[in-house]
Amino acid sequence: MTTAAPTQTVLSTPHGGKLVQRFVEGAASVALRSEVSRLPQITLNARELSDAQLIAMGAFSPLEGFMNAADYRGVLKNMHLSNGLIWSVPVTLSITKDKLGNIKEGQKVALNGPDGKLAGVMEITDIYPYDKKEEARLIYKTEEEAHPGVANVYAQGELLVGGKITMLGPVPAPVGHEAYFLAPAQSREAFKAKGWKTVVGFQTRNPVHRAHEYIQKCAMEIVDGLFLHPLVGDTKGDDIPANVRMECYKVLLDNYYPKDRVILGVYPAFMRYAGPREAIFHAMARKNFGCTHFIVGRDHAGVGNYYGTYEAQDLLRQFSVQELGITPLFYDNSFWCMTCGGMATEKTCPHPPAARIALSGTQVRKNLSEGKGLPVEMSRPEVAAILTKAYAGK
Repeated sequence: MTTAAPTQTVLSTPHGGKLVQRFVEGAASVALRSEVSRLPQITLNARELSDAQLIAMGAFSPLEGFMNAADYRGVLKNMHLSNGLIWSVPVTLSITKDKLGNIKEGQKVALNGPDGKLAGVMEITDIYPYDKKEEARLIYKTEEEAHPGVANVYAQGELLVGGKITMLGPVPAPVGHEAYFLAPAQSREAFKAKGWKTVVGFQTRNPVHRAHEYIQKCAMEIVDGLFLHPLVGDTKGDDIPANVRMECYKVLLDNYYPKDRVILGVYPAFMRYAGPREAIFHAMARKNFGCTHFIVGRDHAGVGNYYGTYEAQDLLRQFSVQELGITPLFYDNSFWCMTCGGMATEKTCPHPPAARIALSGTQVRKNLSEGKGLPVEMSRPEVAAILTKAYAGK
């Protein structure tokens, strides 16, 4: 009797060739704690702590710490790190001149979280000035403080501090979402356990409406599995809270998706709202989690009217799949056509705009805030019930 050889699972190679691990546990953690009492200290804000934890777990591979001056300027000017790898948004630690004190290049410093507790240490290689308006203009395409990403840049200190970090492990799961937290090494193991060779990642900060479901299922026709990977870090104030969104994802997956072909995980990152540049950033992170494909729809990571509808897709098309190391899947704006009686896009529907129901996270929030409810053409009834209850509670 013979048995077939196990199928080789081929997932994406981490960006830069290896999955970065910059955290310590056990005896190494005790040793790190013992040295910090004599080190200068820098307190991270919530976004910086989130970035540090994502670096430590490998989600931002090949970064091993906050960007030095060469990497920062390379990212701003040409969307590449100094080693030539694609990277599209800065991952930086700022400090004010008055808090810099006697901290110098070549020193180690302790990194504390916003609560004042030790989070890790950093080996400083660079302390450098930067132009906030230049960063706003090049990364966010606007200098307007009304843009939430630009506002965050303007709120930073006058100097940036670069260098490798070592964080106390294990990297904590987002509070309230522990059951769905997978670090990149864990998601890769989960994909392998299912025998998936190809995995499509989907980034969202909104509940999955019918347009999202449509493009996800289109993608699922050509890959082995879907990694539904909602962002649960800080978003802007009018976005639907993460705990409500997670309820929506779970009820949707329970009722409308094949259970053996979807993994739901949480992505504990901050939204930067950098539009086209953030689309590349999201793709590189999902590559590190093991995804071979990544969905890019309309106005990816957009806010307001700062970016064109398909500007993110246009930017990604400037890079080859070989250079990206992950295959972007581009989808047109989808809608419910009342004449067709189902979901469609401009590529498949011949009917006029009057026959179409527009679907977007913005439209979902608008309907809910105005107490209009969500028709079945916009949202599955189970999801609509959760959202309607949440908004009624406001």
